Amino acid sequence: MIYQFFGGSILSNNILSNLEPKSVFNYFEQICSIPHGSRNTKQISDFCVSFAKEHNLKYSQDESNNIIIWKDGTNGYENSPSVIIQGHLDMVCEKEHDCDIDFEKDGLSLIVDGDDIHADRTTLGGDDGIAVAFALAILDSTDIPHPPIEAVFTVDEEIGMLGAASLDCSPLKSRIMLNLDSEDEGSLLVSCAGGVSTTAHLPLTFEKTNGLTAEITISGLVGGHSGTEINKDRANSNRLMGRTLYALSKKYDFSLVSVNGGLKDNAIPNKTTAILILTDAGVKDAFSSSVSEMNDTYKHEYAVTDPSLSATVSFSDNTSADAMTKQSTKAFITALVNLPGGVHRMSHDIDGLVQTSLNMGILKTTENEMQASFSIRSSVSSEKFMLMDMISCLMDSLGGYITNFGEYPAWEFKKESHLRDVMSEVFEEQYGYKPIINALHAGVECGLFSEKLPGLDCVSFGPAIYDIHTAKERLSIESVIRTWKFTLEVLKRLK
Repeated sequence: MIYQFFGGSILSNNILSNLEPKSVFNYFEQICSIPHGSRNTKQISDFCVSFAKEHNLKYSQDESNNIIIWKDGTNGYENSPSVIIQGHLDMVCEKEHDCDIDFEKDGLSLIVDGDDIHADRTTLGGDDGIAVAFALAILDSTDIPHPPIEAVFTVDEEIGMLGAASLDCSPLKSRIMLNLDSEDEGSLLVSCAGGVSTTAHLPLTFEKTNGLTAEITISGLVGGHSGTEINKDRANSNRLMGRTLYALSKKYDFSLVSVNGGLKDNAIPNKTTAILILTDAGVKDAFSSSVSEMNDTYKHEYAVTDPSLSATVSFSDNTSADAMTKQSTKAFITALVNLPGGVHRMSHDIDGLVQTSLNMGILKTTENEMQASFSIRSSVSSEKFMLMDMISCLMDSLGGYITNFGEYPAWEFKKESHLRDVMSEVFEEQYGYKPIINALHAGVECGLFSEKLPGLDCVSFGPAIYDIHTAKERLSIESVIRTWKFTLEVLKRLK
């Protein structure tokens, strides 16, 4: 074993060998030595196949590199209901600018620093390598009581849950699933939103137009993730631009040239720019004052959530340009004002959970149409389709249409869950307090498995992992120990 020292930390290719539970950390270190970024999962998938062969376990490997490994129940558990242990094989590959790792070819250099395991200037892949390590350690064991196991390892979760979407679940007999893809120890995840990306298309007609060009910019917004931060009432620059343009259209005659804002449908946009042509250049000062008044209004309304919000206007010389006809301008503004957004409904089952929402993340003007792209989320499938219908109905009335892609199902909250009850009971016994029963307003693989395996009783959990998807990602050793003990006791009680 070769050690190097970095600021009191120890770097080694075999540094986890003395940590308990030995089997878990042994497999985790082997996983870390194999390149396994998204779309680069063949080698880690083959590693799991070799493991199954070496242990004389039945397995299945599909064309996507998903893996299923079966193990019989231990003595006294032979006829118990089988249990799925599930995690994903791929990791997010991020590194510091001065790190020369080639994620396609190189393994990770692990560092133990106190209670933390992290990698040298790269992501660690604890999300979700620790799940695979837990499962392999259980499959490898001879002294852990457990029901029949169906270990399911999916690929490309980090880029859209592609492996879970393509997996043939018909060989799976279990309707109990332990998903080890959560990073908050003490939290049992029991529901997630389904979603779809929907784009509203509005055909536009353009014509040569003369007048004073004005450019309105709404910027300085906080933005954020449309799943985890949609309930914080932050301003959406695209929707705020619709409000601005409608207010101005009641006072001034203009034609829109373009309106563009936002980069991703799942991010709350923080900047939107509209270019328009004022028919009467003489209203320049009044127009500027109107924008300034709206800026003051918005800053008052969003003083807490978006304190740096700004609405400004600048002007160019009189010009002739291709601008939307008056009819297209009116239709554009009508669509922008009336397209829904934000939180639609809160959950009545879980306090504080956003049940249904949508976010207009991208607004784009092309040479012949407006495109407004939404991330729609709901933990109740029917409400997701309702929001799609709301957008479709409005666009139909304006002569437009919608397209949908990337749909994934909701994992709906089960009011009665034997697995959740068992896990809550074990947790309270071992930790001395009740776990947090949590839900996520974003998608996880459990939603896809719940759709493919009707009646599935599923809970997602895991040890504490911090700063996931960054080069500062770290895994708590003590949390792994506690979560391992917790997992084994849950398996023991699922007799």
